[in-house]
Amino acid sequence: MQPNIAGARPAVSQASTLFRRIGRALFWFVLLLYGIVTLYPFVWLVTSAFKTNEDFYNRPFGLPEVWKWENFTVAWESANLGNAFNNSMIVSIGSLALTLFISALASFVLARFAFRWKGIMLAFFVIGMLIPIHSTLVPLFILMKQMLLLNTYWALILPYTAFALPTAIFILTAYLTSIPRDIEEAAFMDGTGLWGLFFRIMLPMSLPALSTVTILSFLHAWNDFSFALVFINKTELKTLPLAIANFADGYQTDYGLTLAAMTLSIIPTVLLYLLFQEQMMKGMTAGAVKG
Repeated sequence: MQPNIAGARPAVSQASTLFRRIGRALFWFVLLLYGIVTLYPFVWLVTSAFKTNEDFYNRPFGLPEVWKWENFTVAWESANLGNAFNNSMIVSIGSLALTLFISALASFVLARFAFRWKGIMLAFFVIGMLIPIHSTLVPLFILMKQMLLLNTYWALILPYTAFALPTAIFILTAYLTSIPRDIEEAAFMDGTGLWGLFFRIMLPMSLPALSTVTILSFLHAWNDFSFALVFINKTELKTLPLAIANFADGYQTDYGLTLAAMTLSIIPTVLLYLLFQEQMMKGMTAGAVKG
């Protein structure tokens, strides 16, 4: 007798379909759980910004008993956050502009040209990614003092740019290398020069990688505390992390005002990510699929 193959196949098909559905449901459950765990610190920060110190100690993980909306206005005025916002914007945007311009030019040369010391140059920038940033504080302080750059914007813009360049060049070089040579040859045949190729073709095509570099470089400059603490002493030049630190001293910490100031400080970074998130995802997945 022959086995009932026709009856066995639907059973196998139903079992495989069931396993796929279970696997898909498990995948989305894990993804949802990961999203909740990731977003919870942000939600906790925002809700805790409306608490008093007593409410913070009594209900550290609960909702505020009384929502203190005035925490934001008091924090803004008492720490002079408006001036700190301006200083952080100047430093972050200045270092970002230098980083994008220098890294784009260097990456264009490293990715599209062949020369003798190319491998050594790439290794030089990769080694730059391995240097601990804070180990350079003392040498940089001495250098800035000798150059009379302490208590100026340049004391922060130049180090931020220097430490952002290795990562930026690494990302942009990898992205520009993946662009086909046919585009470059067609541009030269149409009479486009090197600068035209760089500004009209390579820069627009590398927008996803540039967006990734923009977010990473801006976040580092915006959130840095140690360099600003060492290189800046003037009150009118203090950046946002230094202004937020004023809410804590050796005796007590006003958690409500501190968290309110921190909530205000993350608004530009959230807006920046929302603005460039699509291009950033393209830059991170570029080259993952060939063909």
